[in-house]
Amino acid sequence: MKHRFLLLVCCLLTYGLWSQNPTQNAVDQLAKEAALQYGQLGVAVIDVQTGRVVASYDAEKSLIPASIQKVFTTASAIGLLGADFTFKTELQYGGKLGPDGVLQGNIYIRGYGDPTLGSDQMEEAADLPEVMEKMRISVQQKGIRRIEGRVVGDPTWLGTEVNGRGWPWVDLGNYYGAGAWGLNIHENLYYLRFQQRSRLGDTPPIVEVEPAIPGLEFRNELSSAGANTGDNAYIYGAPRTYDRTVRGTIPVGSRIFSIKGSIPDPPLFAAQHLQQQLQSVGIISSDKALNYWDLPPAESHGNDRQLLYTHFSPALSEIVQRANMKSVNLYCEALIRAIGQERGDEGSPDGGIEAAEAFWKDRGLPADGCFFQDGSGLARTNAATSLFFARLLTKIARDERIYKPMYNSLPIAGQSGGMRYALRGTGAAGKVRAKTGTLNRVRSLAGYITARSGRQLAFCIITNNFTGSGGVMRKKMENLILKIWESN
Repeated sequence: MKHRFLLLVCCLLTYGLWSQNPTQNAVDQLAKEAALQYGQLGVAVIDVQTGRVVASYDAEKSLIPASIQKVFTTASAIGLLGADFTFKTELQYGGKLGPDGVLQGNIYIRGYGDPTLGSDQMEEAADLPEVMEKMRISVQQKGIRRIEGRVVGDPTWLGTEVNGRGWPWVDLGNYYGAGAWGLNIHENLYYLRFQQRSRLGDTPPIVEVEPAIPGLEFRNELSSAGANTGDNAYIYGAPRTYDRTVRGTIPVGSRIFSIKGSIPDPPLFAAQHLQQQLQSVGIISSDKALNYWDLPPAESHGNDRQLLYTHFSPALSEIVQRANMKSVNLYCEALIRAIGQERGDEGSPDGGIEAAEAFWKDRGLPADGCFFQDGSGLARTNAATSLFFARLLTKIARDERIYKPMYNSLPIAGQSGGMRYALRGTGAAGKVRAKTGTLNRVRSLAGYITARSGRQLAFCIITNNFTGSGGVMRKKMENLILKIWESN
C-alpha cells in the first residue's frame, strides 16, 4: 500500500509539473483547434543548450514537410561541400582549330550544376548578358573566326532526372518546377508578359517572352479576374517540350502583367543564346545548336576537348542564403544533386539524399520517419517528423561551421523572406528565424526562437490536411510561436 501511495504521489507531481508547462499547454491548445479535427499536427520544441524536449505533439508522426525540407538540404550541403564551395561551368572546344581561325568541330558549354549561371535574381551572380559576353570574348581571344560545327549545351555531369519524383504535372511548366540540370541558365526561367484587360472574363493577350525561347508556343486560355485577385496563372508543359498551355487568371487592369515559366531545355537554350552572341560579331556556326543529349555520337569528341574559359558561381554560403530566404527550389535541387555527385555515388536526388542522411546519422541523428524524395520539398511524397527537424536544428546550432551561414539564411520574423509579415508588432519580432513551408493543405515552420529569457529554442511545426484557409492556419502557428517566446 505504501508503494502504491508513493507511486500515485509521483504521478500526480509529474502531471502537475507537465500541466504547469505553459509551452506544452500552448501546443495542446493548437492541437484542439477545429481546423485540425480531420488533419494532422506535429510539433517539437527543443532547448538548444540542453537538448531537452520542452514541448511536443505527435512529434514522431511522419508528415509532408513542404519547403522546410530546404533546411535539411542546405545544412547538408554546407556540411558536406563546405561554405566556400563553388560550382563551375566550362567553355570548351573539340575538333581541330586551323591557323585561319576555322574550327572543324564544336563549342561546348559544359555545366557542373551551377544554379546561378546567368541569374538575374541573385545580386552576387553574373547575369546572362555578362556570362555570354565573357564566353564570346574567350572564343574571340582563342582566334576562332568560324565554326564548322555547332554550339552544344552539355548537361551530362548530372543525370537526366531533372525534376523530382512525385512533382505534380501542374508545377512542371512553372518556374518553381523547372528542375535542376547539369547545365542551368537564367535560373531556368523566362518571363511571360500579358497586356491586362479591363473587363472580367476577357483573355489578356501575350505581348512578350523574355528572354526569347526559340520554338516556344502557347495556347492562351487565361482570363481576367477581379482587381485584387493576384497571380493565379499556371503554365502547363513538360521538360523538353515546346507546346505550352496557360490557364487560370490574372487581375483586370491596364498594365503589363508578368508570370514566370520554366525553360523547356536549359542546355539547348544556353547553346542557342551563345550561338546568337557569336553570330553578332561574325562568328558563324555551320550547324544548329543542340543539347548534348541530341548530339550524334560521331560529334561528341569524347575527352578530346580544350578549355577556353571557366566560370565560377558565388560561394555556397551565398547560394544557401538566397535558397532559404527566397525559398528557391532550383538551388536546393541543384545542391542535393551536387551532394550526390561530389560525395555520393551519383548526381541524382537519391544519391544526394543518401549521402546527406549518412552525414547526419554519423553525427547521431538518424532520419527515422523521414522519406525524402527531392531537395526542395515540392513533392507531396516527401515525409518527415517535426522531431527530426527540431533535432537537426539543434545539431546545426552546435556546429559553428554550419550554424553561422544557416542561421543567417533563415527569414527573420517581421523583417524578411517568408517571415516578413509574421509577428509584427510583438516582442517576438526579430527574435525568430524560421524557414516556411507551403503546399496545398500543408503549412510548416522550422527554425530558432530566442525566447524572452534569452534561451534559444529549436522548433518545428507541421500541419497537414487542415480545414479552412492556409493563411488562417499560418496565423495560428505564429500565435503558438509567440506563446513559446513569451513563456520561455
